[in-house]
This record gives sequence, structure tokens and C-alpha cells, in this order.
Amino acid sequence: MIIDNLKNAEAYYNLHPLFKEAFEYLKSGDFIKAENGKIEFKGEDLFAIISDSDMKASTDAKIEVHNKYIDIQIPVSKPETYGWKSRTELNEEKDVFDNYKDIQFFEDKATTEITAIPGNFVIFFPQDGHAPCIGEGKIRKVVVKIRY
Repeated sequence: MIIDNLKNAEAYYNLHPLFKEAFEYLKSGDFIKAENGKIEFKGEDLFAIISDSDMKASTDAKIEVHNKYIDIQIPVSKPETYGWKSRTELNEEKDVFDNYKDIQFFEDKATTEITAIPGNFVIFFPQDGHAPCIGEGKIRKVVVKIRY
């Protein structure tokens, strides 16, 4: 997991061949006015999802993991808290891994919580169990999915 500000995004371009394109998109958009939905850049290798999501208490947030994708998540409308726990420490499967949706949920509780404000980003790799959308009310956010 990495948390930082978009102003520092260039420092992460070398971590993946598609990071530069992903971050250039994130730095250029006005996501408050953008329509919700999926935007494809390189088919299923690189795409973004803009959404308005319901937030929840940390006790209700489920940890999720992905096998095929790295997530770059950015809160747009307000701060967002994320729970985190190393995937190697997750034991309480809520369901089996869904290969089609590239997701599995766990009942384990996060060992760490971090909060990102608009302008910050969080990168979750396949080894990162993460529970997004912790807070109150609704949040507008962008998630960029990059094939691992």
C-alpha cells in the first residue's frame, strides 16, 4: 500500500508501465462534474471507475482483495478512510474468490486505518487487503484499475 499526494505521482511512474498514464488521467480530470461510470483507456488492462458510494462504519467495512488488478483510489468529494490488513494475515473468508469480478471479501478486521483527503491517492496491490469507503454519508471517488 502507498498513500501520497497527486503532486508526487511522478515518483511512482516506474512501479508499473501503466502508472504514468493512470496518474496523468487522475491529475487532469474534474471528477466532481464527471459522469459516473467506467472509462476504458487500454481495454481491461487500464480503466477507471467514477462512482458515488455509500460510506460505512469501520465495523461494517469488509476487507477485499484482488488478484489481477492494482487499485489507485482517490477520494474526490471528501476524505475517505481505508482499513488495511496484509493479505497473508487474512483468515476469515466471507466468500470464495470471484475470478470474473476479481474480488474476494473477508470478515477479518483491519489492523491499520488511513485517511486520504481529496488530492491524495492510495495504491492497493494484490497483497493488500483493503476496506474502502469508511466514513459517513456519500462519497464521490475514482478508482483506477491496472492489470497486475
